Amino acid sequence: MAQVSPPNGPPPARGQGGLLRGAARLGWARALILNPVSRWVGYGFATVSGIVWGGILSRFRLRREGGMIVAPHLPTWAFGRGGTTIGGVYLTRDNVSADILEHEAIHKAQWKKYGLAFIPLYVEAGQSARTNRFEVEAGLKKGGYTK
Repeated sequence: MAQVSPPNGPPPARGQGGLLRGAARLGWARALILNPVSRWVGYGFATVSGIVWGGILSRFRLRREGGMIVAPHLPTWAFGRGGTTIGGVYLTRDNVSADILEHEAIHKAQWKKYGLAFIPLYVEAGQSARTNRFEVEAGLKKGGYTK
């Protein structure tokens, strides 16, 4: 039986594998997914979706705070953990503080960087905040993951 050689270079960090690795095989797909226009369209679509979702569920009590659009007073089934950022919108019940908003602003920047590709990248990075590279980058302490 022939041995298969590992691919050149180090393996991708957790959260950078599947989507981008698969797209790397199709150079045009990676270029399309990470194209600045595609990223901005994806970020814009996510933000509008967050405004609609958060607006309806918060009875349009949206507000600007810490560089984010905050949709407070949501039912707990409408977001993950203590809150979720979709594009530039932070969905939460009442988990709003300067540290949390600073943490969520990093997620907003991640949405801007990856557009809709952020969704599968985040899921692939794993459920544990301590090993999810996007949560680590946003700051575990400010996100309330370490007490």
